[in-house]
This record gives sequence, C-alpha cells and structure tokens, in this order.
Amino acid sequence: MRIAVLALQGAFAEHEQMLHRLGVETFQVRQLADWQQPKDGLIIPGGESTTQGKLLHDLGLFEPIRQAISEGLPVFGTCAGLILLSPMHLGTMDISVQRNAYGRQLGSFHTTAAVKGIGENVPMTFIRAPYIKEVLSPQCEVLAEVDGHIVAARQGKQLVTAFHPELDQDTSVHQAFLNLITE
Repeated sequence: MRIAVLALQGAFAEHEQMLHRLGVETFQVRQLADWQQPKDGLIIPGGESTTQGKLLHDLGLFEPIRQAISEGLPVFGTCAGLILLSPMHLGTMDISVQRNAYGRQLGSFHTTAAVKGIGENVPMTFIRAPYIKEVLSPQCEVLAEVDGHIVAARQGKQLVTAFHPELDQDTSVHQAFLNLITE
C-alpha cells in the first residue's frame, strides 16, 4: 500500500510517521508531478485551510485532487483537511463546518471519546480545531461527537476528523483509514 500525503503546510510529517509505524509506504505531494505517482489513498493534514486551499490552486493540484476523490480515491482529512473536503473548498464531502470552533491556540485541548467502528477511548488532540455543524446528506455518517459537536465523519471512502490523531501514539484512526482503503 502506498499513501500520498499532502505536504504543502501543516502536520504532514507526523502522518507519515504514523503510517510508517503501521508498515505503510508514503510519499509527499508538493507539486503536480508528485501527485501523478501511483497511490492507494491520500491524507490531507491539519494546518491552515485557507493557505492550503490557495496553494492547491496555485500549484495546479486542486482539480486533479478533487477529481480523484470524486472518482473514489480514499482520503483522510484531519482538522484543516476536514475543512478542505467540505463545500468551502474541494466540495467532495457533504458537511458544513465551523472553522476555528475551539478558539485560539490557548483553546486547544486533549480528550478521549468513542469513535464508531474504531474504538471506545480514542485519544483526541484538538488544536484551533473546527467541528462539523451538520452532515448534509444521508451518505455522510457521524462517527464521533465531543461536547455535542460532530468531530469525526465518514462518507464513502472519505474519513474526516476535527482532531489530530497523528499527534497521539494510538494508531487506531490511521488503521481505520487503511481498512477503508481495502474494504
């Protein structure tokens, strides 16, 4: 299995480290030539969604990535990646998003919660995180909530989390993404 990791900005290296712990090969996508390599899935990391969105357009990556996801390429978006998959940007996932829902850096926190199909006590690190205000179609399934807010969802081969599983030692969320690829 070979996973592309969008490496324009944000916590991409941590995702690569997590996947390497699971024995999965990765490569970074920084330009269109990188994107054209064979891949089984894509991770869009946290970071700053406006910056990442602008870079996707500037580098000619926006349409090829949107098209591949629309055609069924499995994708895992964390934090800013969740925002990028929403109708605000790529528009491949039927969710409405509240950006920076947990405030500034000082509003960051860590908790554990159940994630449907993954585990009962999944570690969750939130850093200036968004949350999903609502799912906009029956094809989109809520997987987790924290304090009444949706923080994980799945739609077809798309998985999103408002939290950063790559910043914890638990590999269960990344393993769930790999399982989504092979199912």
